[in-house]
Amino acid sequence: MAGMEIEFKFHVPAERLKAVEAAMRRGSVVRTRLQARYFDTADQALAAQGIVLRLRKEGRRWVQTVKATGDNALHRLEHNVDLGAAAAGGVAPAIDPLRHQGTPVGERLAQVLAASGAPLVERQSTDIVRLTRDVRTTGAGTAVVELALDVGKVIAHAGTPDERESPVCELELELKRGDVQGLVALARRWSQQHGLWFSTVSKAERGARLLAKVDAVPAVKAEAPRFAEEKEKPGGRAIQQAVVASCLAQMLPNASEIAAGSTDEEQIHQLRIGIRRLRTALRELAGLDPRAGLFNGTEWEPPLAEAFRALGALRDREQVVKLAQPQLRDAGAPEFDPLAGDDAAAEAPSPGEVVRAPAFQSVLVSLIGFTAATAADAAPQGEAPSAPAPLDAAEARRLLRKRLQKLHRQAVRDGRRFESLSAEDQHRTRKRLKRLRYLAEFAAPLFAADADDDKEKPAAERYLKRLRPAQDALGEFNDEAVALALYREATGRDARAWFAVGWFSARHAAGAKACRKALGRIAKAPRFWKKNN
Repeated sequence: MAGMEIEFKFHVPAERLKAVEAAMRRGSVVRTRLQARYFDTADQALAAQGIVLRLRKEGRRWVQTVKATGDNALHRLEHNVDLGAAAAGGVAPAIDPLRHQGTPVGERLAQVLAASGAPLVERQSTDIVRLTRDVRTTGAGTAVVELALDVGKVIAHAGTPDERESPVCELELELKRGDVQGLVALARRWSQQHGLWFSTVSKAERGARLLAKVDAVPAVKAEAPRFAEEKEKPGGRAIQQAVVASCLAQMLPNASEIAAGSTDEEQIHQLRIGIRRLRTALRELAGLDPRAGLFNGTEWEPPLAEAFRALGALRDREQVVKLAQPQLRDAGAPEFDPLAGDDAAAEAPSPGEVVRAPAFQSVLVSLIGFTAATAADAAPQGEAPSAPAPLDAAEARRLLRKRLQKLHRQAVRDGRRFESLSAEDQHRTRKRLKRLRYLAEFAAPLFAADADDDKEKPAAERYLKRLRPAQDALGEFNDEAVALALYREATGRDARAWFAVGWFSARHAAGAKACRKALGRIAKAPRFWKKNN
C-alpha cells in the first residue's frame, strides 16, 4: 500500500500518560504489540536522506515499510507491504528493498542504495505497545483521524554488552480521510488538554542517537524556501505555504529539543531566529492570500512574541555580559558580576517551559496544518463567495516588489537621520532592517526564477551582502544599549556598575554615527526585485 501520510506526533510527558490513556479508552480501542527492526547501511546512507526502512511484526503479521520525508512537516511518503502471518518459531522474513519497487518512495530508496553500494544491516529495534482509536471530527473540518498511543522502548545493540535503550511515549494523529483542518483541530485539542508538545524525533532517530552515543544534536539553521518545480510560477497561496514551511523547518527541530529539556544556547538562538523569520513572513506576506486567517495576526502574534521575548530575556543579558566584560576589563573597570542578585533572571521560566506553553504549541500546530492544507481547505468555513482570491503569480510578485521597496526606502530614510532618532525609533529601524533581510531571502528564489538565465540570483546575493554591514553595526549598537540598561539597573545593587554606565554612555554617539554610515550604503545597493535591474 503506497501513499502520503499526514500526521502529527506529540511527546507525552510521563506524568500525563495515565490521563491520555484514559481519554483514549473513552472510545473503542485496539491494542497491538509492535516489534520492529530498522535497517540501513553501515554509513547510514538512508538516514542521511530522511529514509526509514523497517520490518515490523504487528500482532501476528509481518509488514515491511519504507518511509521518507515529504515536502512539509506533516507529509511523509510511505509504502507498506503485508508479508503475512509470522512463521512457526517466530523467524522473521528477510528484508528486501525490491518489495517497494514501482512506488515513488521505493524509487528514492533504490537510488540511495545504488549510490551507496553498501549492504543493509540491522541498526536498531523497537518494542512498542500501541493503542489505536478512530475519531470522526466535525465543525472546523470533517475528517476521520486515527489516534495511536505508543508506549515502549527503542533498543540499540540488542543482546550485546553495549545494549542501550530509550523510552518511547508518544501520541500520533494520522489523517485517514477528510479535511486537514479537522486533523489540526483535533491535534490542538489533545495537545492543549494533556500538555503535549510536537516532537520531530522519530523512533528511528532515537535509535540512531543511541548507536552514536549522543545526547545532544546540532541546532538547525535557516534554509531558503523550496518552491515546487512546476511549469507555472507559484501564486500567493503557494508562496505563503512554502515560506512558512521554511520557517517551521528551522523552528520545529530546535523547539522539539528544547521542549524535551535541552538548554543548548545555539538551539535557543536558532529557534529565536526562526520565530523572527516567521513573524516577518506572516506580517509581510499577508496580502498574498487574504483568505488565510493565520495571517491576520490576532492568533499567532501574541504567543510568538511572548516566546521570542521569554527565550531572549535571559540569553540576551548573559550574552551581553559575556561580550561586555572583556572590553570593560581592558578599559580598567572594577571586576563584578552585574547579574548577581538579579531577581528577574531567577524568576524567568526555563526555555523548556516557554516552548511547552500551550499557546505556543497551539500556534505551531496551526501553522503546520496551514502548510499541508489544500486550496479547498484555505477558506474559513462559511466564507462568502465574494471573498478575495489568492493573488496569481504576477500579482504576487508585484506585491513582493512593493513590500521590499517600502522596507528598503524606510531603511535608507531612517539611516539618514539615525543619530537624531529616539531610542525607540532606532530599535524599530533595526527590526525593519531584519524584516527587509528576511523578506529578501524569502523572495530571492522567486525573482531568480523570473530570469532566462541565473543572472538574478547573484544580484540577490549581492544585495543581501550589502545589508550585512548595517546589520552588524545596528546589532552592536543594540547590544551596547542593552548593556547600558543592564549596568544602570545593576547600580542599585553594586556601585561598581557606574563605571560601565559611563563607559557605554560615552560610546553611544560614535555607535549611532557608525549605524548612520552603514545604513547609508544600502541606498546604492542594486535592488534585485526591480525589473531591468
